[in-house]
Amino acid sequence: MTAVRLALSELRRLAAGRLPKLAILAMALIPTLYAGLYLFANHDPYGQLDQVPAAVVVQDEGTTTTDAETGKTTERHFGRDVADQLLDDGGFGWVETSQADAEAGVRSGRYDAALIIGPTFSADLASAGEFEPQQASLTLITNDANNYLAGTISDTIVGKVRDSIAEEVGTEAADSFLRGFASIHTNLADAVDGAKQLVTGATKLDDGLADADDGAHTLADGAAQAAAGAATLDGKVGTLADAVGQLDDGAGQLASGLGELEDRTAALPAQTKKLADGAAQVADGNAQVAQYGREAADAAGQVLPTLDTARSDAADTLDQGRADLATQLDALCAALPDDGAEATDVAAQCAQLRSDVLDRLDTARTDVDDALDTQRQDVQAATAKVEGASAQLDQLADGSREVADGAATLAGATPQLTAGIASAADGADRLADGTGRLAAATPALVDGVHRLADGTGQVSDGAADLAAGTTRLAAGSGELKSGTQQLRDGLAEGLGKVPDLDDQTREDTASTIGNPLEVRNDSLSSAGTYGAGLAPFFLSLATWIGAYVLFLLVRPLSTRALAAGRSALATALGGWVTPAAIGVVQVAAMFAVTKFALDIQPSYGLFTALFLVLVSATFVAVLQALNVWLGAAGQFLGLVLMLVQLVTAGGTFPWQTIPQPLKAMHQFMPMTYAVEGLRQLLYGGNLATVTRDVTVLLGVLVVALGLTTLAARRQRVWTVTKLQPELVL
Repeated sequence: MTAVRLALSELRRLAAGRLPKLAILAMALIPTLYAGLYLFANHDPYGQLDQVPAAVVVQDEGTTTTDAETGKTTERHFGRDVADQLLDDGGFGWVETSQADAEAGVRSGRYDAALIIGPTFSADLASAGEFEPQQASLTLITNDANNYLAGTISDTIVGKVRDSIAEEVGTEAADSFLRGFASIHTNLADAVDGAKQLVTGATKLDDGLADADDGAHTLADGAAQAAAGAATLDGKVGTLADAVGQLDDGAGQLASGLGELEDRTAALPAQTKKLADGAAQVADGNAQVAQYGREAADAAGQVLPTLDTARSDAADTLDQGRADLATQLDALCAALPDDGAEATDVAAQCAQLRSDVLDRLDTARTDVDDALDTQRQDVQAATAKVEGASAQLDQLADGSREVADGAATLAGATPQLTAGIASAADGADRLADGTGRLAAATPALVDGVHRLADGTGQVSDGAADLAAGTTRLAAGSGELKSGTQQLRDGLAEGLGKVPDLDDQTREDTASTIGNPLEVRNDSLSSAGTYGAGLAPFFLSLATWIGAYVLFLLVRPLSTRALAAGRSALATALGGWVTPAAIGVVQVAAMFAVTKFALDIQPSYGLFTALFLVLVSATFVAVLQALNVWLGAAGQFLGLVLMLVQLVTAGGTFPWQTIPQPLKAMHQFMPMTYAVEGLRQLLYGGNLATVTRDVTVLLGVLVVALGLTTLAARRQRVWTVTKLQPELVL
């Protein structure tokens, strides 16, 4: 008997009667009912979250924000914005209520979650802009006793709200920050311009101070020379005083001598008259008269040399004194400083003094020279006549008349001589008065020169200090120039680093800073819905359940074949084909409901169907082997194995999250590869992975059939235990 005949025989046995047929139908539909109900119930739970009641409490009092650039104030109510966002489309069925009602509702189960927005929510969000940062907070109240997943979903929803508010506040803060950058850029640009002007001014100052330093040193040198000249003048004014004293003494002596001469010649006119009168009486005394004539000629000859000597001495003294005085006064006036109020006064006094002294000297000399010239001419003429008369007396001893005439002439000229002598005496007196005043003024001049020497010394010291100060100032201006250049360069470099954004770029940048990360879901394969995401797990689990329930009716091995000694392989295959065929019906119905009723569209429809057939066949082989080897215990072990695979297959959470030692069992469970293969086929994943899964399942199938064959070989020998099992299910 072949395996097919054994399978058909078993199938006829199962279908013998109405109830067995209904039982087969029920077993064929159990996987469909299990998978269909689970997938239908979990088709799109996230799309129904608006049916989940949740409470929102708004206690926010709002706040006032101030634009740092414009100073404009704005009323902000971030808490109200959050509540409006939740009420509009916040996932749950949000209801705005009071805090007491929200807490009571979560506690009683009327609300699955409650979100409380505190009174300082807006103020805390805006606090960073006032540089008094306070972290804003939302209070989420959940109760796992109501529903654990509801609390988890609430955390996710509130997290999204938080991200939205954080993005809005962050964008506004970044925009304000960037506006501040714009203001900084503008002000820094102004600062750069100012620094450039400062550099220009510092450069001019440096150049000007360099010139000032040169001028100050020149001034110091000139002041030093002026001080030296004033000191030299101060040392020589003593000599001037002595010379003026000598001039005054000489003028006094001249006046005294001319006065004495005037006194001596006062009686000359009378004497010459007496001489003329007595010429007739002394006719006989020509010799005596001649003697008198010679004496008169001698006396006249002495007057002219005396007058010339006095005049020459006075002229030499006046010329020398005037030359020395003019030279010293010129040097004094030339050495005086040409700036400052005191220097101006001293220079003016010096010039006035020089002018007065020289004018008076010139006037006195002119008067004396004029008088002496006139009188000398007269004396010279009179002397010549006297000498001529004397010669005549000597030659003409007997020319008494001529003597008388000469005496008369002499008598007529003598008054003019005495008048000239008197005039010369008057001029000498005026000269003495002038030199006296000059001598009297000379001490004041000497004192002024002393003060001039002291002042020029102080000026020289001050000019030296000024030169030293300008040198330091010039050095400082160089440092100032270098510093302003560094400032300009630093500001210019800083200006280049401060962003200058246009409005659009600023807004885009602020938006990016507020939300710097955008997650782009580039899914290589997508389930589409939550139910579709669970489909591989539920389909695999339903297939196992379907295979499990089959052996509640189907015998794993044909006892007739065993009793007849048929081939162990044929017997094993005959016992496997019947449940495998029913398994094909199971997965066909399950696949049809999944695809057409639940609208879960596999990416590889045919491959998915064939893969489900392979999974069913493999699971049937595994459960057959368990039943063949262990009997009733094998049936129980199949249930335990389903539970183990339920937690190790990674159908819901990633298998890496399960604890040890379950994690180690993951790779050895056939449902692991069933779930993995269905994921790849349903979502359009990697077919290479499907190939590996198919290989593993085929291997499990072959191993399971091999074990069943081995068991069939052993069960051809009947034992007491086989005839009377200890446990029957």
